[in-house]
Amino acid sequence: MKKRVLRYLKHLGLTVLLLLFILITLGLSIDASIHYWDNETGYHVNHDGPYIFYKNDSTLSVNYLAGNREQGFYTESNEVAADADYQATCFFPLDSTRFSFRLQSTFNHPPVSYDDGEAIFAVSDIESGYKAFRDILISAGVIDRELQWAFGRGHLVLLGDFVDRGYSTTQVLWFIYKLEQDARAAGGKVHFIIGNHELKNMHGDYYAAETKYFNAATLLGRQQHDLYSPQSLIGRWMSSKNTVERINGILFTHGGLHPDLVNYKYLDLQKINDLIRKNYYQRYYPQPGAGAEQFLTSNETGPCWYRGYFKDDLEQEQIDAVLQKFGGSAIVVGHTLQGQVTTYYNEKVMAIDVKHPKDYQYYWPAGHSEGLMIEKETYYRLLPGEGKEVL
Repeated sequence: MKKRVLRYLKHLGLTVLLLLFILITLGLSIDASIHYWDNETGYHVNHDGPYIFYKNDSTLSVNYLAGNREQGFYTESNEVAADADYQATCFFPLDSTRFSFRLQSTFNHPPVSYDDGEAIFAVSDIESGYKAFRDILISAGVIDRELQWAFGRGHLVLLGDFVDRGYSTTQVLWFIYKLEQDARAAGGKVHFIIGNHELKNMHGDYYAAETKYFNAATLLGRQQHDLYSPQSLIGRWMSSKNTVERINGILFTHGGLHPDLVNYKYLDLQKINDLIRKNYYQRYYPQPGAGAEQFLTSNETGPCWYRGYFKDDLEQEQIDAVLQKFGGSAIVVGHTLQGQVTTYYNEKVMAIDVKHPKDYQYYWPAGHSEGLMIEKETYYRLLPGEGKEVL
């Protein structure tokens, strides 16, 4: 009897191990991971900020959060002239580091096309992970370890979804803001392309935002939609950005360009950006008599949302036709998760959305950052600390 029970338990244990092995293998094959711990530092709001709002066209209110649950919370506020030479700082609690930047309070819409032959580094879907963002830029040689611009006249392309799903949204956005200024001073360029999660925040959809930012808005005496509204400096800056750009003959957008865009003969890159930007603060709903504007702002067919390169059975001719219409030799997209930076459709579609490590949330496997480097028409996959390899 005892031997029979032991034999049964042995077989049961082997069966469980086999099933566990199969589940783990299957999970890894679809890039699944297990969330097993959160660092509570991510919830802290002490030193968080700045949160900057326009009191009027000439005056800004600069706010930092301070305090803790035991001693109470409060806001440190300062009013500054909108045209003042004012230096702000941003604190990162995980390693107690800071970076500084100068305030600029007026923004123009960026061009939609660039042609200078300079190197391009693109990264996507950082999702509020400041450390992962900072580290891959250091590995790529875009910035040095002192966080100074080191990419010369190169182009840094940030392909959307840099907000939500993490506790470092404030740090990520202000870091982009800083890098934009640093790059401009060196003759380079930062291209912050709007993704669907930036749109969600401008729409007032905070389903994917951490509750930390609901709490931050409350401590500021505001609603969460105020954080990225036209009355906030970071909101006005973000809403000035494009959704599609062409850089050295390559198209960049967060989701993709739907093949049916070729049917809208009058559309060009400028018109696409103008129509979508017009709706940054308008939530999309289907309406009768759909036209180009509705097609572009749709959460299925719009450039910020489209997943058809990976979900639909497209023909190479459809990819080529839309590239030809908008003057691109290839298109780089994020939005749809990949196991690694990879190419599709005879290297005409480059997919760069990978699972970056989180600042305060721990997963197994942890994931690793990747980016796309383009130098003299050669495409490289870049991994932090491991150099680059030709795609």
